[in-house]
Amino acid sequence: MKISVIGTGNVGRVLAAKIAQAGHAVVIGTRDPEATLARTEPSPTGAPPIATWHAEHRNIALVTLPEAGDHGELIINATAGTGSLAALHATGPHDGKIIMDVANPLDYSHGFPPRLSVCNTDSLGEQIQREFPAARVVKTLNTMNHMVMVDPGRLPGLHNVFTAGDDAGAKATVAGLLQQLGWPVKDILDLGGIQSARGMEMFLPLWLDILQSLGSWDFNIRIVRPEQPG
Repeated sequence: MKISVIGTGNVGRVLAAKIAQAGHAVVIGTRDPEATLARTEPSPTGAPPIATWHAEHRNIALVTLPEAGDHGELIINATAGTGSLAALHATGPHDGKIIMDVANPLDYSHGFPPRLSVCNTDSLGEQIQREFPAARVVKTLNTMNHMVMVDPGRLPGLHNVFTAGDDAGAKATVAGLLQQLGWPVKDILDLGGIQSARGMEMFLPLWLDILQSLGSWDFNIRIVRPEQPG
C-alpha cells in the first residue's frame, strides 16, 4: 500500500520506519523538505534533528505536503494536533482516502501539562472528518507513547489499542495495519463511530498524570473483563 505520514516528530518517524519495514511504500510529508533536513535544533516535542534519522532511512523520502497527498492511499496524521487541519488541507482533498489520525489536540500555550484544545462535545478526529467529508477517518494509537505504538511487545501481558471511525472498511484496513505493527487481533478494540474519538482524546490528561506519577511513559491500558463462559 502507498502510505504517507504527515509529521516529522518521533511519532511520524517510528510509524514510517515500521510501516516501511512491513513492505509498504512510505513517504513523510513536510512543508519544506530542504528546510526540515537543514534544522539543527530538536523538534518542539524533543525529537532530535531529522537529518540523522533520514540518513539511516533513505528508503523513506521526505516530500512536500501536496506530494504526500498525491502519493498516499492512506494518510497518517502524526502532526501536532493544533496544526493538524492546516497540514491536512495542504496535503490535499483526500477524497476516498483513509486518514489514520493518531494525533492529540494538545495546547501548550499555558505550559506543561498541556490542555486539550477541543474536548467533551467534539474531538480532533471528528473535526478532521467534518473538514474532509469524502475521506474515511479512523482514530487510533493516540492513547500510548510512540514506542508502544510500533512495539506492543515491549510491555508484558495483554494491553489494548482502540479504533474509532464511521467506515467499517477503513477500520478493517487500519486494523490490518495495526496487526503488522505487532498488535494481536484480540487486543484491537473497536469503539464504534468517530464520535468515540472524544473519549480516546480525553484520556490524555489521565495519561499525563500517570506519566508524572510513574516517571515513565512505558505503560498502556488493559481492559479487564470477566472470563466468558464456555
